[in-house]
Amino acid sequence: MTVRVLLVDDHDVVRQGLRMYLGLDDELEVIGEARNGQQAVTLVAADPPNVVIMDLLMPVMDGVTAIREIKRQHPEVEIIALTSALDDSKVIGAVEAGACGYLLKDASSNVLLEAIHAAARGEVRLHPEAARRLVREVRAPATQETLTPRETEILKRIARGHANKVIARDLEVSEPTVKAHVSSLLGKLAVTSRTQAALFALREGLVGLE
Repeated sequence: MTVRVLLVDDHDVVRQGLRMYLGLDDELEVIGEARNGQQAVTLVAADPPNVVIMDLLMPVMDGVTAIREIKRQHPEVEIIALTSALDDSKVIGAVEAGACGYLLKDASSNVLLEAIHAAARGEVRLHPEAARRLVREVRAPATQETLTPRETEILKRIARGHANKVIARDLEVSEPTVKAHVSSLLGKLAVTSRTQAALFALREGLVGLE
C-alpha cells in the first residue's frame, strides 16, 4: 500500500529536503505541501493523507493548533511532529493535541522513512528517554471509564508498539474487531491518539519503558 504524505513547514528548504528523502521510497507519495497550519488543515480536509509531517513553529497557525484541528476533523490521519530539539516544550503540546510521535529535523533518511511507515501502520514509537519525559509532563485524562479486560490487553499491546494487524493476529480476532476496541478505549480514556493511550499505560504501570 502506498502511504500518502502531506508535508507542512514554513521553510521551503525543509520541505524540499523532506520531499527528496521521501522520494527514496517507492511506497511513499507526497500528495501536497503547506507553509502553515491553516493551509495544512485546508489540504487535509480536501484530500486526507495517511500521514502528516507537521512543523511546530509556523506563522498564521502553529503546528500544535493545526494538529488539534486535524485530529478533531480526521482522527484517522496520523501526524508526526517535526521539531528542532528533543526537549522542545512544543513536543508536549503536540502529543497532547494528538500527534502520534515526533521527528528531529536532523533525523537521517532511514529514521524518517521508518517513522512514516510506522505511523501509517498505527504503531507507537517512543524512545525511552522521551517517553519518561512525556509520561511526567503530558496531562493525564481528567476522567477515565473502566476498561474491559480485552481493552486493557489491547492497550498494553499498543504501548508495546503493536499495530492493529499484529494485535488481531496475536489475539486471534479480526482487525475490525481490534479497531473497534481501540476506538472504545481511546474514548474511555478521553484521548485522541494511540501515543496518548500508550503514555497512560506507562504512567499506570501496565507496561514498562524497556
